[in-house]
Amino acid sequence: MAKVRLGDIATVVTKGTTPTTMGFQFEDGGINFVKIESISEDGTFLKEKFSHISDECNVQMRRSQLQENDILFSIAGAIGRSAIVTKEILPANTNQALAIIRVPKGKIDYNYLLYALSSSAINQQATQHQQGVAQLNISLKNVSDFLLPIYTEAMQKQIVHNLKKIDKLISLRKQQLAKLDELVKVRFVEMFENNLWPNTSLNDICSEIVDCPHSTPKYEGNLEHPAIRTTEIKKGYIDWDSMKYVSEEEYQKRIKSLKPVPGDIVYGREGTYGNAAIIPDGYEFCLGQRVMLFRPNKTKCISAYVLYAILSDHVKRQADEKNVGATVPHVNVADAKQFDVVLPPLSIQNQFAAFVERVDQQKQTVQQSLEKLELMKKALMQEYFG
Repeated sequence: MAKVRLGDIATVVTKGTTPTTMGFQFEDGGINFVKIESISEDGTFLKEKFSHISDECNVQMRRSQLQENDILFSIAGAIGRSAIVTKEILPANTNQALAIIRVPKGKIDYNYLLYALSSSAINQQATQHQQGVAQLNISLKNVSDFLLPIYTEAMQKQIVHNLKKIDKLISLRKQQLAKLDELVKVRFVEMFENNLWPNTSLNDICSEIVDCPHSTPKYEGNLEHPAIRTTEIKKGYIDWDSMKYVSEEEYQKRIKSLKPVPGDIVYGREGTYGNAAIIPDGYEFCLGQRVMLFRPNKTKCISAYVLYAILSDHVKRQADEKNVGATVPHVNVADAKQFDVVLPPLSIQNQFAAFVERVDQQKQTVQQSLEKLELMKKALMQEYFG
């Protein structure tokens, strides 16, 4: 197995530009214009996030007109996001944040090249050349200089077959998790919406609704105390992959007004607001940035019910109404306290909590399978691409 320089097998390594720099504006329709945010992390196109340009603009930007089987590779911001251009999105163009890599047919398997470009080996090569403070970027020369392992044509096809098989299973497990989440959401609607229970406010069923300290904490690596931020709060769970930690001294400063405890609900209140999760046992959290905390009043409600009430479309609509025209979407404490929800009897809430627990057990099984598949893919990627 030899290694070759990408620029030695590609006939084109180029990029586009922003239409406004050439005197054009984006259009409501027309030629698809692909940006980084139009490409998902798994390499699929998000067509709803395409912008559009006119035919005239596309002609002027002929250098970056896309062709079927071109590979797009992000070289600014989220470096390394990549996708293969398909016939169904053409005609299309792109900007300067995406490198266009064009390789002649038969030179290399296109899907193999896509997997190679998403490998940790290429990521390491890209990281060595990252420049910039406000936004990291690499040059087209850096992309051309990427060294790729090249196997025989048969071996490339076998590698693609193996990795696609795992990707299909990973996708299936993610779909199963999404369906289980939807199942809980549907059950919540069935049990609690359009019923005759009285409406009340979140303030009436929570003993505490507080904002995080407004000072930015000093993060210090993997220490004792997690400082949960909006970034880690997902719909119904906490994502540990990007968690930041603080020292004991910083932790004590941030819990002076209120110490989060298991059963409290943390809520992302700014930017992509609306995600919420229950604080689990076993950790001494403090609130990081752009987070609100709800403490359910146990004489009136339980955490599982309050969590899904906050995640409901009904509460989301109330938050959206407060953000009409807002420059930075956010939810403040005063508004959150007034969000209305129904208040069913505790016995009914407990029935819902038992259902959630059963679904969570199924989710845990699926999640464990997903993690094993992701580890398997990581090991194969390392074996194939170094």
